[in-house]
Amino acid sequence: MPPPRKGEPGDAVPKRTPPRDRNKDREPGGKTTKPAKPAARTATRTTRPSSKSVPKGTAKGAAKGAAKGAPKADGAARPRKGGRPPGPPRPPKRPRPRIPFHRRDPIKRLNAGLLVVAFVLSLFAGRLVQLQTIESAAYTERAKRQRLQDIELPAVRGDITDAQGNALAMTVEARAVFADPLMIEPKDRQKVVSTLAPMLGLDPADVMKVISKPGSRFEYLAHGVRPDRARLVLAEKLPGIGTKPEYRREYPNDDLAAGVIGFVNAEGEGGAGLEYSMNKQLAGRPGWQKVEISPEGQHIPMGEAQKRPSVPGRGLRLTLLRDLQFKAQEAIEERVRETGARNGSVIVMDVRTGQLLALASAPGYDPNEYGRSSQKHWNSPIVREAYEPGSTNKVITAAAVMEKGGVTPDTPFTVPYSITRYDRTFHDSHHHPTQRLTFAGVLATSSNVGTILASERISQQTLYQFLRAFGFGEKTDIGLPGETPGQLSPPSKWSGTDRYPISFGQTVSVNALQMASVYATIANGGVRVAPNLILGSTGGDGSFTPAAAPERRQVISADTARKLRDMLEGVTSKEGTAPKARIKGYRVAGKTGTAEIVNPACGCYRGGGYTASFAGFAPADDPQLVVQVVLQDPRRGSHYGGDAAAPVFRDVMSFALQTRKIPPTGSKPPTVKIYARD
Repeated sequence: MPPPRKGEPGDAVPKRTPPRDRNKDREPGGKTTKPAKPAARTATRTTRPSSKSVPKGTAKGAAKGAAKGAPKADGAARPRKGGRPPGPPRPPKRPRPRIPFHRRDPIKRLNAGLLVVAFVLSLFAGRLVQLQTIESAAYTERAKRQRLQDIELPAVRGDITDAQGNALAMTVEARAVFADPLMIEPKDRQKVVSTLAPMLGLDPADVMKVISKPGSRFEYLAHGVRPDRARLVLAEKLPGIGTKPEYRREYPNDDLAAGVIGFVNAEGEGGAGLEYSMNKQLAGRPGWQKVEISPEGQHIPMGEAQKRPSVPGRGLRLTLLRDLQFKAQEAIEERVRETGARNGSVIVMDVRTGQLLALASAPGYDPNEYGRSSQKHWNSPIVREAYEPGSTNKVITAAAVMEKGGVTPDTPFTVPYSITRYDRTFHDSHHHPTQRLTFAGVLATSSNVGTILASERISQQTLYQFLRAFGFGEKTDIGLPGETPGQLSPPSKWSGTDRYPISFGQTVSVNALQMASVYATIANGGVRVAPNLILGSTGGDGSFTPAAAPERRQVISADTARKLRDMLEGVTSKEGTAPKARIKGYRVAGKTGTAEIVNPACGCYRGGGYTASFAGFAPADDPQLVVQVVLQDPRRGSHYGGDAAAPVFRDVMSFALQTRKIPPTGSKPPTVKIYARD
């Protein structure tokens, strides 16, 4: 039986209040009337009856009386063991009062919900307006960068050939290896690195850095890869790795004329030689093309409107002759090894046109593998290195005193071993007793003292003007980078004794090409033709555009030039300093040079070494070719020009005469008086 409900005090079973009718509580007009407050509960304290026999809500007294007078029934309290009467029953637990639920107005709830929805939608709408109007340009640009790429279309670099069209530098087909970092998953990066780095000879760290660039769709990994190697790369089927056509530079003759030609570096730019100085003409103009990259990484061209074709570069045709260049280079390399010289050079020049037929230097390098050589060998020492010419410079002094000082080849001079001017003493290279020499003999025996004596017949300003007229103190501008103009100060900066060493080739410096041009001028009847290396340019269609004609100017008279030629033949005679330069069947004229090198440690000549040189031309009675040989600081054997350099002149000139098919003249050489007779 369920326990009785809570009621008023004294009631056995309280009555349940019926549920309130909302409609009955409303007054006419829609107002709600408040219900009457229930009567206050009696404050009488009650005892807790048994939940089985006493209804809830009875007073303690009534429950106690009812318990005493009521007969025992089921559920009544039973006496405890031992005769102890049972205690009073526990009162039942009061249930928590129910709070009436008042349902609010649904219209208000609906309005609140709509307001929240409207606020959220306004946020989305505002962001949409921001993306499509305010920030649309930025996001459009980002989308284009992700989807579109500019691919460079490399231009075909112009070839470099010799005068007969033989290739010295050429462009061949190659491949560029690129990566699409977005297509390479992080888990695949190490595999890509370990495969490509050894295959392409790259640094693994650099490869990892490139393929890990965030947001990038195109990055170059390597340029100039040979097609067969590129096919191996594609065969690996690496994700995000591809190739595209380009070109690479090759030098089919290895180190032949490397100091002149130079090389193209890994970035596709000229790094030395003509490749550097003529890079703009040779390289042409690269083009570009816009492509769309699909999600699979494929390139989709955007059409002709999104493309600028490349313009191929123009080639160079040089004045060099490949076979003669090879012979000159072979001869100087061998001589550098034999003498232990720091470097050496050979110049072969056409005296009538100024064309340079060979420009060889040693040591050289292979431009196909330029990275394995020292940078100091990349550019030609022929124009880059200045040196004191020594006795080869005496021909300029001779020309000046013959034209302005009244000196002839037979003019006698009393030449002691040494001579003092002011506080300085000058002497010849070999000790000898005082000699009576003609001026031709002074030149033939290369006497420093005799040259000083002759130079005193002209002013130092006249000597300076002749040096400038022969090309000293200015670049030859043949197109090679790093050319030095040498050193020639004006007389206003000369000390009291500078004119004397300048007269025999010291205290003044030149490059080797400047000195070769001096002898070409004398051989050409006193007319200086500017040295030139480039015949012209060639187009992709094979068209040829000749270079501008070289500058020509009369430096000395033809008569003075003829007398100097005869005097220089005496140098190669038995009494001269260079009998080793003689060529059987040909008349040879020339001059030796043995100049001391300034020691940078002390700023003096002591311990600096020597420059050995020889410059000459043939045939002497009808000069066509000039050959100059320079050896810097030979350490083994003789350091004199007649011993160290003259044999190289003989070998190269003999080959050049045969190559050019220049026959011997058959005329007899003039008689050159060495010693004067009173």
